[in-house]
Amino acid sequence: MEELLKNYQTVQVQEVLNWVSVGNTVDFPENGGGCIKYKSKQVAVYYFKRTDSWYACQNLCPHKMEMVLSRGMIGDASGIPKVACPLHKKTFSLEDGGNLNGEEYRIATYPVKIEDGIVYIGFAD
Repeated sequence: MEELLKNYQTVQVQEVLNWVSVGNTVDFPENGGGCIKYKSKQVAVYYFKRTDSWYACQNLCPHKMEMVLSRGMIGDASGIPKVACPLHKKTFSLEDGGNLNGEEYRIATYPVKIEDGIVYIGFAD
């Protein structure tokens, strides 16, 4: 399990070595999430229609090690975009992966860009 978590590392825009096309904007639900696979990673991709914002994070919930975050509930906490695990409601920032419940669990986040209707996620490998 620990090895699986090592596979997920937060990536900052300046660290991106590879922008990967993961689909068209219309392939992802408005105000919800979808999941893509890149190498051995499962990545959840979210579109917040109201703010026209895109986010990506690991699909693996670190609490019980389940690949479910793409099906999580999204929203915001005091202006911070967040996702809540659909199983146990652990809540994470989609900006920096921090746990908004004050627990030690974190998630990896990835930069997203949109060009000509195509969604790209940035990876450091």
